[in-house]
Amino acid sequence: MDMRPNILIVPGLGNSGPQHWQTLWEQQHPAFLRVEQHDWEMPACRDWVAALDEAVMRHEPAQVVLVAHSLACVAVAFWANQHKRPIRAAMLVAPADSEADGFPAGSTGFTPIPLAPLPFRSLVVASTTDPYITDVRARQLAQAWGSDFVSIGAAGHINADAGFGEWEEGLELLQRIS
Repeated sequence: MDMRPNILIVPGLGNSGPQHWQTLWEQQHPAFLRVEQHDWEMPACRDWVAALDEAVMRHEPAQVVLVAHSLACVAVAFWANQHKRPIRAAMLVAPADSEADGFPAGSTGFTPIPLAPLPFRSLVVASTTDPYITDVRARQLAQAWGSDFVSIGAAGHINADAGFGEWEEGLELLQRIS
């Protein structure tokens, strides 16, 4: 029996572009699969949660590791709260604070952010200079979710615009949790 984890890449608002670490990881590791969403620009939480659940259920859930970025971290919290699937783990990178005043308009259903502990091992990776969440709020979400927490310092939104391409350190973090 193959016990390697199934890595599901879960991009945030706008999807992950060609230079984003999620896209590069997917290209470099054929076993990493992207969770596709119907609408990347005007997302509805219920749709994102349904797509995530469909993707997880295509695999043995106990072998699934989610790698979520930004708004997808919030979608994972909603999904975990609704479905309680026994996945292996989740790495939640640069969670976006969908409750913040400055959060981009157009998404629906991503508030209030679930604060129940996640029913699987998880790691929140955050930056002290993320424009979409404060360091304090990222730590609060990690604590509420029962997640381990890693701050990588002043790293913006941990995306291509912040200079993150292949992001080898992220792969090392993924190996630790998976």
